[in-house]
Amino acid sequence: MTNEHRISCAILGASGYIGQHFARLLADHPTFARPLLAASERSVGRRLADVWQLAEAPPDGLATSALVRSSPSSLSRAGVRVVFSALPSGTAGPVETELVRRGISVFSNAADHRMDPAVPLLVPEVNSDHLALASRRPRGRGLLVTNPNCSTTGLVVALAPIVPLLKPRAVHVATYQALSGAGYPGVPSLAIADNVVPFIRDEEEKMRDETARILGRRRGARVAPLDLPVVAQCARVATREGHLEAVTLEGTRRSTLEEVERAWREFDPLAADDLPTAPRPPIELRAEADRPQPLRDRWAGAPARARGMAVVVGRPRFDPPYFRFFVLSHNAVRGGAGGSVLNAELALARGFLPREGASP
Repeated sequence: MTNEHRISCAILGASGYIGQHFARLLADHPTFARPLLAASERSVGRRLADVWQLAEAPPDGLATSALVRSSPSSLSRAGVRVVFSALPSGTAGPVETELVRRGISVFSNAADHRMDPAVPLLVPEVNSDHLALASRRPRGRGLLVTNPNCSTTGLVVALAPIVPLLKPRAVHVATYQALSGAGYPGVPSLAIADNVVPFIRDEEEKMRDETARILGRRRGARVAPLDLPVVAQCARVATREGHLEAVTLEGTRRSTLEEVERAWREFDPLAADDLPTAPRPPIELRAEADRPQPLRDRWAGAPARARGMAVVVGRPRFDPPYFRFFVLSHNAVRGGAGGSVLNAELALARGFLPREGASP
């Protein structure tokens, strides 16, 4: 598909850490056109390469692209059909609302609309049917889809195939979250070197509320949250990327370790969908006693476009009624930009997002 026939798109917040991961994933996407790069006033006019912060080089097709000023009206005039939002929470909400009002579809990484009853909070492998919430939007309005907090994402992917087996009465999770989860430049070096910070504002509440909503059942135009207490404790540690979580389920149903491991291995609800950024398989189970590790497992996922999109689980242990394991996911890819791109691919495949040239 030539760039002219792909869906026109833009990245808001393209100079930031998540925005640059969006640029990396969209530079040569088979469905979405090379994106317009929108940034704040302090970055306007600079090239993407000038503000690049990721370890790998900026994509050739976008490295020399200029960062531009944008507004909902200017994006509409430019014919942009889809926006990938990496705007900070608090700023994103009104901008995304206005874009949707103008008929532009938004796939957001921000928290502002996550708990809106009419907005899908989506992890495609877990709750793809929640996309139907968007079918009731007024005619002519764009689609608005959010992805959850980066620590929630890895947790719900790991839980989805095993909650029906174990019927837990509670989930306990302790997180060891990478520095990049705080954005760039993130936590000051003197605050984190030789240290662990056992507080991340609003993180534990987000994990509790978002997990219940994502694992909940859609009933018509609303989602009934899963009645499952999620008891979270969140800490920032001195790793660059990759959120590691220690999970304990207090089960009410007897099962075996073999059954749980089989459920993880066989979990692939998107197998019939041709989504370029979907990892195959979505969950990788490690047999080693010392895995997963951020340094070794954060880029898990195949094919190449899905690097960083797989969730890695390891050290499963059963001491009935307690089932324990570790889970790792790349916070900026699976839990950030890649999650939003996958949401857009699913919305397109399921007919919720018009293709280029079709009416919204």
